Amino acid sequence: MPVFFVTADQIRNGEATITGPLLDHLRSSLRIQVGEQIWIGDEQRRRYLVRVSHLDRRALSGSVLEEQTGPSPTHPPITIGQALLKGERMDWVIQKATELGAAALIPLIANRSIVRPRSARVRPQQGRWQRIAREAAQQAERWEIPTVSAACEAVGFFTSQDRADCRLLLRERGDGQNLASIALPRRPEQTIVMAFGPEGGWSQEEVARALECGFVPITLGTRILRAETATLAALSILQNRLGELG
Repeated sequence: MPVFFVTADQIRNGEATITGPLLDHLRSSLRIQVGEQIWIGDEQRRRYLVRVSHLDRRALSGSVLEEQTGPSPTHPPITIGQALLKGERMDWVIQKATELGAAALIPLIANRSIVRPRSARVRPQQGRWQRIAREAAQQAERWEIPTVSAACEAVGFFTSQDRADCRLLLRERGDGQNLASIALPRRPEQTIVMAFGPEGGWSQEEVARALECGFVPITLGTRILRAETATLAALSILQNRLGELG
């Protein structure tokens, strides 16, 4: 069963209380009953096995039977800068990147992005993407939920990543180091950032700015992949090299 995320203040004195959308999901979709056991986790990387003792439309409550603390990270966290993709492709990338262990996802507005967010939709869209990440993290039994930021301009993103230890820019049809062999940081206090362009690729201006900001061009080889496929393929390779997959 998935690990459902709550906040630490919902667990007090050996008792857990769940309300809101998660309660509705447990009652209506999963049809949880009194006496059943569920796993919940909080933002402090702790998990609790809870036996449900009370359930109605207002709240679910239960006793904590077991508590676990998540293992300390052993590899650098990975931030994904993903140019906005059309249709459901962006949702799919966020969901799968979460399953693959991305620590943060930052939607980017690139020069060739087909999708252009309307100002009135920025905050609701960010909230929806964060819910997608939350659900994917629960299903994958992760210890934490990746953060999904509001969409920002790609050039501004490149500038803001000056503290990252490793900055990678995926380029199609261009020169670049192979992701399978490029040197990577290994310590958990270090950070890795990877940027991925839209369906039409990065503009020359964006590539120039990224290089000025210390991003290193990388390639996945000669095969041309869809934008969403390239992101997940690169993340999988990186996680395999870091020992998180495989």
